[in-house]
Parts: sequence; C-alpha cells; structure tokens
Amino acid sequence: MTTQIEDMEEDISQVPDRSEGVASMEPLLIGEDSRHRGELTDLAIDLAAKSAGFRRSLPQGLLMALADLVRAMNCYYSNLIEGHDTHPVDIERALKNDYSADPKKRDLQLEAKAHIAVQRWIDEGNFRGRAVTAEGIRDIHRRFCEHLPDDMLWVEEPDTKERIRVVPGELRHRDVRVGRHIPISSGAVPRFLARFENLYGSIGRTDAILAAAAAHHRLLWIHPFLDGNGRVARAIRVGLAVLLGRRDHGCNFGNA
Repeated sequence: MTTQIEDMEEDISQVPDRSEGVASMEPLLIGEDSRHRGELTDLAIDLAAKSAGFRRSLPQGLLMALADLVRAMNCYYSNLIEGHDTHPVDIERALKNDYSADPKKRDLQLEAKAHIAVQRWIDEGNFRGRAVTAEGIRDIHRRFCEHLPDDMLWVEEPDTKERIRVVPGELRHRDVRVGRHIPISSGAVPRFLARFENLYGSIGRTDAILAAAAAHHRLLWIHPFLDGNGRVARAIRVGLAVLLGRRDHGCNFGNA
C-alpha cells in the first residue's frame, strides 16, 4: 500500500502545475465579521441540540436499524444527484446480493452497494482523524471506486471524446472543466489539498457544522479526481462531523 501511494505521488509531481496561489480558494470559512455568521451559528447549535436529543430518545435496537435505513436513503438521493435513478427496492436487493439481469441496473446496484459500504465504514468510526487529510480523501475515493463495475470507471473528455479510465484513489493527472467551472491545474491539486487539510483539520467543535458545509464546497472546487468528487465530498462532510465530535459513530442522520 505504501509503495502504491509513493508511486502515485511521484507521478503527480510530474504533472504541470500552473502555480496558482492557494489564496484563490479563500475564504475557506464564514468570516467572524460576516453579517450572516451569528444567525448561521444559532441554527447550527439548534440543529446539533435537536439531533443529539433525538438520538438519545431512541432505544439501541431501533437506533441501529434506523441508521441502516438512513444510509440507504442517503444513497438513493446521492445517486439522484449523480443522475443515477436507483429505486430503493433495487438498493435493498443489492444489499442482499440480489442483482438485476439488466446490466445497467446491475451496475447501479453495485454502485449503491459500494456507497453504503463506505458510509457504514465511516459511521463505525474508521475515518476518525483523517476526514480532511489528503490521504484520507484518497482512501475514500479508492474504497468507493474499487467496488464499481468497470463501465463506471471511465469518463469522456467533452471536446475530444477521449475515454479516460478513473483509477481508484488516484488524483487527476490532467486539467478538467466542470460546467462553467475550470478547476485548478492538476499539478496544483496536492498543494491545495495540503491547505485544505491544514485549515479544516484545526477547526474546533463550535464551528463543526459550518466548517463541514464549507469544506464540502471547497473540495468540489478543487475537484481532485477525474470523477467521483461529489461522492467523496459528501462522505468527507460526514467524516468531518465525526472528526469534530458532532455525533457518536454508529448512526448517521442526514448526509445526502
């Protein structure tokens, strides 16, 4: 594993870096002087209190069953965000290794199963302390992508129509365009992830919810991977909440 990561980093270091300043990613947090800061903080505290109270009101047996249900629900909506309409019944069947004979539906089922497996892994506390690290971000991408069918590991360059394979856990080695957004050069990605880790890794619990939302947006702005960035960012948001102690591991309420 160590050798593989070192090989990746060596390849990444050879990718052109246009020397964009990391300050172009600022602001990374809602400033103390923002006129919205007080209202948003009050809402975040209220949400945390209600979430904690709701969790404490549930018996342990119901808590775990509800966590499974919510993971499946989050998976369904995450799929919709990606344009993949996977019916909840098909998701439930996939969790029981009951796959459709239709290749496209089967691929979507495998995607859903991979999503839920990664979410459960995070909820069990395995991501604690690594939610905003470059290594942790790549680990999430690898864990999700390595269980996808091969057809889902290819992207098409919009102008040249070149098909490019997505390597699980590997940062992008080329420039990309996402709608009207042109992310930083591929060679600059490690520098921006270092800044991302340095700032969000030092956030205290008071700013946990606001920081999680901001980190989600900024990770998508960096766009570290050829594909799968949305999935990873949503997982990182939950991982950041766990890292900052917003909730105990084992139950995940609402991350889609």
